[in-house]
Amino acid sequence: MTGDLRAAIERVFREESGRILAGLIRRSRSFDLAEEAMQDALAAALQAWEAGGIPENPGAWITAAANRKLIDYVRREKTRQSHEEQLLYEGPQCAVFDEEMSAEEDDRLRLIFTCCHPALNQEAQIGLTLRTLGGLTTAEIARAFLVPETTLAQRLVRAQRKIQQARIPYQVPPPEQLAERLSSVQAVLYLIFNEGYTVSTGDSLLRKELCAEAIRLARILVVLMPGNPENMGLLALMLLHDSRRDARCAPDGELILLEEQDRSRWHHHQIAEGIRLVQRALGRRSPGSYQLQAAIAAVHAEAQTAADTDWKQIAALYSVLAAIETSPIVYLNQAVAIAMSGELQQGLDLIDRLGANRDLDSYHLYHAARADLLRRMGRARDALESYRSALRLTTNKIEQRYLCRRIADMQGNQVR
Repeated sequence: MTGDLRAAIERVFREESGRILAGLIRRSRSFDLAEEAMQDALAAALQAWEAGGIPENPGAWITAAANRKLIDYVRREKTRQSHEEQLLYEGPQCAVFDEEMSAEEDDRLRLIFTCCHPALNQEAQIGLTLRTLGGLTTAEIARAFLVPETTLAQRLVRAQRKIQQARIPYQVPPPEQLAERLSSVQAVLYLIFNEGYTVSTGDSLLRKELCAEAIRLARILVVLMPGNPENMGLLALMLLHDSRRDARCAPDGELILLEEQDRSRWHHHQIAEGIRLVQRALGRRSPGSYQLQAAIAAVHAEAQTAADTDWKQIAALYSVLAAIETSPIVYLNQAVAIAMSGELQQGLDLIDRLGANRDLDSYHLYHAARADLLRRMGRARDALESYRSALRLTTNKIEQRYLCRRIADMQGNQVR
């Protein structure tokens, strides 16, 4: 297989598998059949494209091939005979993507609400959506959940069977049921975005297609529920983070931290849209987690330079956030904001207090944050120890290289 062919197949899978799979599940009402059809279509693409070249629209080719596979399965299985006419009717219409579909008709949105049905536990909801819609492998999701791959695989199989056996409808729920499932849907979208924005493993920092997909689906949520301030906050949060994507990596792919970024490379149209959304959401006077996180991101975005950052305002916003979301990561970020507002020792004391219960022992950013404060305080030996702890826990190669550089710089300074 040539490099171009391999790259084309990988691109289709990464960028379009969620869209294709969602449509296949709608037509077959079966996760298993849809995934089988997708895999068979990819296998067929390998043979056909090697012989005849890569088609002009690889995604449409895979979609059409997968739909034909579904029809073949129906023909072979008598128990599915009643579905054949419907599939035969729908097949030709699925050869190309229809970008004009309304939000309610979007297959991916239907798939998210199906995966986030109350009959499934939240881990299954998130894992199933990331697997089918986000195109993440079982191993990648397992790392995100900090569970063994086999455990997660079993959970996904059980979740798929439950959807099948309970005949959970493949649809966006009616308005009276939307709120019930919304928090899970929002959590799933934000996890997809985060996996794209800070890839948990591998040799790249970003998966832009995942970020774009999460933002696109968040926009649909805002359209579906225009009066919900948390949907606006979620979309704003993603836009404000995504606006920095090009400034986060050097030309050689190395990580650049927020305070060292060239802010002229930020996407200011996204910042403007994000700030407008934050203002609209907070104007509803019903602050929630996503709105507050977006407000914090907006404070960063409004600073012309790193030195201009209003850390006291950020620390105050984290205090409000901590009152409604008792997460150790929120407390960690609050401690960093307090330290950066000029209270280094107070921030470090808060971080050490958090570390006492060992909840964040396996979280590499806890150790990295502690190391950074110790470095700023001139405690090089303690900082080195924490940087090494962060390095041992980091699975992303870009972050590993950044930590190695930081350790080498500090060791060099000690020698001098």
